[in-house]
This record gives sequence, C-alpha cells and structure tokens, in this order.
Amino acid sequence: MSTVGQRLRSARLRRVLNQEELAAQSGVPVVTISRIENDHREMPRSGTVRKLATALAVSPGWLLFGEGEGPALVEGKDAA
Repeated sequence: MSTVGQRLRSARLRRVLNQEELAAQSGVPVVTISRIENDHREMPRSGTVRKLATALAVSPGWLLFGEGEGPALVEGKDAA
C-alpha cells in the first residue's frame, strides 16, 4: 500500500468499522476520514493521525509511511 489513504482504509476495514464508526471512536470528522481515504489531502495533520492511529490500534508511523506496526485482526476476523 503506497498512500496514507490506502493504509487508513485497510486498517479501518480490518477493524470492521465504517467511516461513521471510526469518526465516533477517533473524534475525527467523517468528511476528513473520507478525504484522507480518497487521497484528497496531501498529508493529514499530526493530531489527526494520532487520533486515527489510536482508534485503529496501529502506529502513527505505519499510517503515514507504512513503517512500524500495522493493523491486526480483530478477534480472528479478517474484513479486508
């Protein structure tokens, strides 16, 4: 996966969440999540990345650059 948006979508689907659920858990607006996933933003703000990474149980470095800990399966389910 080469973009922040692709990694965000992958992690969200692995957690079996829709954008609205991720917004509720992270405090990041749905429109922001959608823009990031569709690569309409160059680089999300660091606070946004931290909130999303925490909600998705991934490292901020993985979300931004593909480095570090990526998404894990949730209770043995693979939604991706």
